[in-house]
This record gives sequence, structure tokens and C-alpha cells, in this order.
Amino acid sequence: MINEPKIVEIKEIIDETPTIKTFKFDWDMETLGKPNPGEFVMVWNFKNEKPMSIAQINDNELAISVKNIGEFTSQLHELKIGDKIGVRGSYGNGFNNTFEGKKILAIGGGVGMAPIHSIASDLLKKGNDVDVVAAAVTKDELLYGDLLEKLGANVHYCTDDGSFGFRGFATDCTINLLEDSTYDYAFVCGPEIMMKGIFDILEDAKIPAQYSLERYMKCALGVCGQCCVDSEGWRICVEGPVFENDKIYKITEFGKYRRDASGVKF
Repeated sequence: MINEPKIVEIKEIIDETPTIKTFKFDWDMETLGKPNPGEFVMVWNFKNEKPMSIAQINDNELAISVKNIGEFTSQLHELKIGDKIGVRGSYGNGFNNTFEGKKILAIGGGVGMAPIHSIASDLLKKGNDVDVVAAAVTKDELLYGDLLEKLGANVHYCTDDGSFGFRGFATDCTINLLEDSTYDYAFVCGPEIMMKGIFDILEDAKIPAQYSLERYMKCALGVCGQCCVDSEGWRICVEGPVFENDKIYKITEFGKYRRDASGVKF
């Protein structure tokens, strides 16, 4: 379904970190549908369109958290409360949010904490015991840990430079947690090289998990083939962005490379 862009007004902007802002806007769940955690929307700034993970799903309100990494995101960061954007969606295969009364591990790196916040907050409301690994390069870039703590999550912070919490990578922090704990299920989102390391660790520990992947997208409908991954030819916008560990095994490019807009590996 194309879901033509709905013009929405930005009702709140939160400066999360020096590079990340969260934008909140109204969303008619009854008319437009309620997204599931892990799904994404296409955001239109009236010039270009890019996919954005859904960070928060509230009563008739959505939020996206945007890291300033290029021309499009820089333009979004210049917007003010009351400005308008186009939003279509939601799209994609999201996280499994049906668990109740389980021990859950959620791992997010950088702005990858946005969809992790979405799934972790949902599962906390359903009575699950949720541990969160919130990772960033430095303290100022940590995202969503405080909100998840307020909801009852056990948040384990880690920073590459040791400026807050555990000193080291998300992989190192996860290894430490698994020395004393085990989990029924895990959810992971962040830089793909980080997710590859987490994948190996969780597989060794025999913990099933879901991973949210990112690729260059154009249509979000599975038509253009721009976001296909090698081996099975799965489209990140349709079969993904979330994949279970048994499918990750079949994506040969996972943690190794991806393709730019012209299809060149990098």
C-alpha cells in the first residue's frame, strides 16, 4: 500500500544529544493504523524523502529520533515547532512484541536506541523483565536510557571512551551481562558491525534474537529493489528491516558491506 504522505505538524522537538533530535507529531491511529515497534515511516521534507525508524508510539502520537549525518537530516534539524513535514507509512516487518512475563535483553548502539526504545517500552508495559544495553561513543550521545529506566528497565550504559557506565563496546557489555544472566529473547539495533558481534555472542549463548537492519531505500514498497540484500534477495523495506537470527545466517553481506544509491559496495 502506497500510503500517500500525510502532512503533519511538529508539536514537540527534543534535543536528545548534540547530534540527535526527537520530533513528535500527531498520528490518527484509527485512520492511519497503529505501527508496531520496529516499523518505519518515510519522511518527506518537501524536497527529498528518507526512511526513519519509529522511536515512540503513544496515543495518537508518533516520534522519530533523527541523527544529523547529512543534508537531509541537517534540514530536519533546522525545523521548528509548528513546521510541517510529510509522513507516509508505517512500513516493514517489525519486532515481535507479543512476549509477556519473559526475560528480555534489548541492545542499542547510538541512534539505534530509537527502535530499541519502541520495543523495550512496549514489552515493559506487558510485564516483561527487560535489561537494556544502551551504547554510545561518549556520554553525551547516550539515548533513551532515562526514559526506559522510568518505565522499569534495567539499563546498562556503556561508552567507547568510558565517560559513563561500562568502558567498552556493546559487545563487551553483553558478554559481561551473560556471565550472570540468561534471557528468553533479545532485540538488537545499531551499527551493523556491532550487530554482527552481538549476533555471534547471542548465538553462542543460544539466545534467539531479532536484528533491525538498515539499507538505502527509495520506495519502501518493495518495488524498486534498491534495498535488497545478497543471498535470498530479501527487501529490507518489506521482509525487513527486522530479521530473526535464522534469517540473518542467510544474509551473506551482514556485517561485511552494503551498497550505496548506485549499487556499489562499501
